[in-house]
Amino acid sequence: MATDMPALTRRFILTQSSMALAASTIRCGSYNSADQQAGLNQRPLWTAGQDGYHSYRIPSLLTTQAGTLLAFCEGRKNNRRDHGDIDLIVKRSTDGGETWSPHEIVYEEGGSAEITIGNPCPVVDQDTGAIWMPFCRDNKQILITMSDDDGLTWSAPVNISEGVIQKHWVWVATGPGVSIQMRKGPHKGRLVIPCDHGVMVGENRIMHSHVFFSDDRGESWQRGGLLPDHTDESQVVELADGRLLLNMRSYWGKVAKRADRLGKRALAWSEDGGVTWSELAFDETLIEPVCQGSFLRYTLATEDGRNRLLFSNPGSTTDRVNMTVRLSYDEAESWPVAKTLHAGPSAYSSLAVLPDHTIACLYERGDDTAYDTLTLARFTLDWLTDGADGLDS
Repeated sequence: MATDMPALTRRFILTQSSMALAASTIRCGSYNSADQQAGLNQRPLWTAGQDGYHSYRIPSLLTTQAGTLLAFCEGRKNNRRDHGDIDLIVKRSTDGGETWSPHEIVYEEGGSAEITIGNPCPVVDQDTGAIWMPFCRDNKQILITMSDDDGLTWSAPVNISEGVIQKHWVWVATGPGVSIQMRKGPHKGRLVIPCDHGVMVGENRIMHSHVFFSDDRGESWQRGGLLPDHTDESQVVELADGRLLLNMRSYWGKVAKRADRLGKRALAWSEDGGVTWSELAFDETLIEPVCQGSFLRYTLATEDGRNRLLFSNPGSTTDRVNMTVRLSYDEAESWPVAKTLHAGPSAYSSLAVLPDHTIACLYERGDDTAYDTLTLARFTLDWLTDGADGLDS
């Protein structure tokens, strides 16, 4: 079922002018020397308790067609809970993450009312430069907004729930992280949004991953294939052969009590652009403590000499600690490279690739808890591989 883009009864438009954004930039602070190495730079981009919000969570990092870096997150007004007065906010950087605009509200609703706006999962249409931002309202509805000026302003959101949510779902979430546009094959140009949803089975809420997509540049959206029980927050990549690979947070160990699947990311492949999915597989290397992860194409052999994929998450089967970035050369069949960004508390993350091939990772990080800051790490392929790989390889 496809849904066209009906206008909302009420209109909400970002009102901050692009001139004010461009005129005011902030150079963020930094950590200790361990975070500033040759090929690595880390600094907090948001800090809990500062700039009008109690906490900042659920990062999303996107490079626009113009090379601007957009950092999105949930600004949680009064506490750290997943439900409350939560706004979707953004910062912009036009110099590769060196300096940043003050954060601006992409969308909020109800003033101080406890209305949850979040789970950012944007995508760039590489043909037009338009940035599509699907997000959730109270984890019951999916709305979408669009920017056609490099993230300076955003259109009034529209509610696309009818075509992408089933009525018996009791929970829905986009991403979080980023979405993709397919680049080859019969579905070239398709915008694919990774999601998850919950259904009640008796007294228990059982989670499933799924996707929805658009083949007409965001004019209409339709639901794709649903994944089996106990899959959750997901990210999707288009493989070099044109298939999609969905990488999912998994409850198979924690909820389904399957010891052979405990602490392992779930995977599924699609040969039809996300309409149907393979049976689940579980990755022995991509361990997790049950947490969101980021999954991203870095390079293609046809463009940069070698296929490379990136993955980041807390590299632990028990706790949200040890934020780890991994690198694959064989389309996620194996992950021979791993490097730790922060050994302490850490949770959600979002990867991006800058125009000069610098890798960026916006992630939740702290000393006492994982939610003290949203930290931006920028690093080179040389740093990630300890000099073993370079873009001329």
